[in-house]
Amino acid sequence: MRLFGSLKDFFHDIRTQRLRTFLTVMGITWGTVAVIVLLAFGVGMERQTRKRMHGLGERIVILFGNRTTKSFAGFPEGRYIRFQEEDVALLQSEIPEIVEISPEYSTWRVPARRGRNVIADWGGRFISQADMDERRRVAFLGNELEKLLFEDEDAIGKQVFIGEVPFTVIGVLKEKQQNSSYNSRDRDRIFIPASTHRAIFGQRYIQNIIYRTSSPSVVKAVERRVNEVLGNKYRYDPTDDDAIWEWDTSEFEEIIDKIFIGMNTFLGVVGAFTLTVGGIGVANIMYIVVKERTKEIGVRRSVGARKRDIMLQFLGQTFVVVGAGAVFGFVISLGLVKLGRLMPLQEFIGVPTISPMVAGATILLLTAVALLAGFFPARKAANLDPVECLRY
Repeated sequence: MRLFGSLKDFFHDIRTQRLRTFLTVMGITWGTVAVIVLLAFGVGMERQTRKRMHGLGERIVILFGNRTTKSFAGFPEGRYIRFQEEDVALLQSEIPEIVEISPEYSTWRVPARRGRNVIADWGGRFISQADMDERRRVAFLGNELEKLLFEDEDAIGKQVFIGEVPFTVIGVLKEKQQNSSYNSRDRDRIFIPASTHRAIFGQRYIQNIIYRTSSPSVVKAVERRVNEVLGNKYRYDPTDDDAIWEWDTSEFEEIIDKIFIGMNTFLGVVGAFTLTVGGIGVANIMYIVVKERTKEIGVRRSVGARKRDIMLQFLGQTFVVVGAGAVFGFVISLGLVKLGRLMPLQEFIGVPTISPMVAGATILLLTAVALLAGFFPARKAANLDPVECLRY
């Protein structure tokens, strides 16, 4: 009953000071909006970046030949290391932790054009080991290249010419988002068996080697073994970090993790400062309420109210103000996030998302603001001298 009476008095104060209360609640509202919206866009951008990065491939390492920077076994520095296709079989036999590995050739200046239809039912698939062993003239198309060559037609089972050589299309890439590549986006490429490429174009050296390990925990150990095996073959110092260049996508993902931890922390701090300003407004209005109700506090203390009762009264009133602003803030934030999902920039900034982490962090921050904004005015009210209050 005492709590009900206290809240009744508080709402009476609110009605008499509508403008002041409205501005205070709006301070909390916009602080809440700042925290939620900034973090929601941060979460959306992080998820989009990861999705686009994984378009290259997950847990893979790509090897490129480079120049040595150390002399070794009588060989001078500055030698260029160029991989050959047999290096793939060598690495696979010497390093059991490599579960998938492939050579990659690359040709840029060979035109591709659409060919005639063929009578074949290939279904949709990627290049197989049988294609490699038999040097089949089959091709897997990037989805954008398929649109360019075939427009709205189904390309599977049809022919494309690479230079003057016909290939049968056996599959088309599903649409995916990719922001990392080392030649071009997969959507714009044609993939053919490496053995067929070597037979047609006669390239002695491969462009690079790509492999996947059995687990992320062995990546570093495998990288050392790769240098030892290739160093023994090409006679370079295995400790020469520049002899071959290794692109470890899992390491790149760790860097992305740190970048977004920093970015989301920054966005959270910016929103927290905005919310703190609103909390200062709440503290100010509570100090005014304490001043206006000084005589009432004296009466309550004189009839037996304890300091704890007075503190709980004003803390409860503070939570009412902060809670009202928080509810409005969450409603506005939901609307802004839905509008953000309609923006034509999702490919770059992702889909803003109010994740459980964002909601939980906002609620914790609001609770802290309410406690700090209400504690000091409540303590001042509880410590007032009842005699001096009655003289007020």
